[in-house]
Amino acid sequence: MLHNEVSDRIVQEVTNRLKKERISLEEAKNILHKAEVKAKSIKVPVVIAVVDDGGNLIAQHKMDEAPIASIAIAYSKAYTAIALKKPTQELSKVVGPGQPLYGLENMCNGKLCTFGGGIPMTSNGKVIGGIGVSGGSIEEDVLIASEALKTE
Repeated sequence: MLHNEVSDRIVQEVTNRLKKERISLEEAKNILHKAEVKAKSIKVPVVIAVVDDGGNLIAQHKMDEAPIASIAIAYSKAYTAIALKKPTQELSKVVGPGQPLYGLENMCNGKLCTFGGGIPMTSNGKVIGGIGVSGGSIEEDVLIASEALKTE
C-alpha cells in the first residue's frame, strides 16, 4: 500500500510540473524578434537572451556589430532577473559600496549582473523566465527589454 501511495505522489508531482506554465521556443523567438525590431529602430546593435524559470537558455540572438562581451552579459542579466525575481535595474541601487548587497555581483561564480537590462517574465504571479539585453547604454537595454515584453 505504501508503494502505491508513493507512486501516486510521484505521478501527481510530475503531472503538476508538466502543467506548469513555461516559455516555449516559439514564444522566445517572438520576444527576440520584438527586441530586435526595437533595437533596430533606435539603431543599437544588441544581444538578447531568453531563459526559463531555472535560468536555462531558451534562445539567444546577437545582432551584427553587437559587442562580443554582450553575449555573456545578456545571459547574466536574464539569469539574474529570474534568480532574484526582479529587474536588474533595481539592483544597482543596493549593490554599491556601503549598500546592503555590496558585492552581490561577485556571488554565484559571476553569473549575476547588477545593472539594467534584465527583466523577469511572470504569469499568474510566478516567474516563468527572463530576458536580458546587452549592447547599448543601460537605458537603451532596459527600453529594448521592456518593449520586447509588451503584449499586443
